[in-house]
Amino acid sequence: MKTISTPRDLLVEELKDLYSAENQLLKALPKMAEAASSDELREAFETHLEQAQGHVERLEKIGELLGESMTGKKCKAMAGLVAEGAEIIDEDAEPAMHDLALIGAAQKVEHYEIAGYGTTRTLAELAGETEVAEMLQATLDEEGDTDKLLTKIASEMDLDVADDDEDSDDKPAAKSAAKSVKSPASKTGKPSKSSDDDEAIPLKPETTMADDDESEPLVTGQEMGKKRARAQFDGIGAAWAKSLCRSDLRSARPLTPRPVHNLYEKKFSN
Repeated sequence: MKTISTPRDLLVEELKDLYSAENQLLKALPKMAEAASSDELREAFETHLEQAQGHVERLEKIGELLGESMTGKKCKAMAGLVAEGAEIIDEDAEPAMHDLALIGAAQKVEHYEIAGYGTTRTLAELAGETEVAEMLQATLDEEGDTDKLLTKIASEMDLDVADDDEDSDDKPAAKSAAKSVKSPASKTGKPSKSSDDDEAIPLKPETTMADDDESEPLVTGQEMGKKRARAQFDGIGAAWAKSLCRSDLRSARPLTPRPVHNLYEKKFSN
């Protein structure tokens, strides 16, 4: 391999790589066109075959301008892409799916060529080869147009037939499942109650005054007053505090006569 020391040297090596790639593609495109089910896709491959022939001729002219031969190098990257495309051609698939796979393989090739021609054009500009850069830009534009066309074909493909077949297979199962989960109804049209609804819900046993007297400790009148004052201080509310006090009065054991109790009532009633 020649020693690369200048942008021009690298330019020549990249041009040889592209020349090899285009010649490999010339052999692969007729097979891809033959394998395509869609007429539009087949025409796109045939059109790109004509473009690839023009790209080879353009590279040969560039070689003449530079005084360099374009042969003597094999593009291993394109060889791998072509081999992958050959595997897709032999795959057993539905026509629409097969065409989508072919488009994917073709676009991988296009993206590789777009990257290669873009890099080589930049090298031509760095090397001061303006005419070469313009010729490479023309090829780059054509590769971009082909890639857009393939994207358009893929996006407009009719895949509804396959989807409808899958949906039709799922609908009977869905209907039977819906019937199985439907709740039984009575003759009146109203849903019947489950057995759980008929079961009586146990009620909480009521407490009696005797139970309250046994469970709650007795408090003195003084403790009762403190309890009531604390309730008001905590912001519980005068009404709740008053009811609390009255509840305590029923179970309290006052140490003072009745008039003293009335004094507590007047003091905290405000």
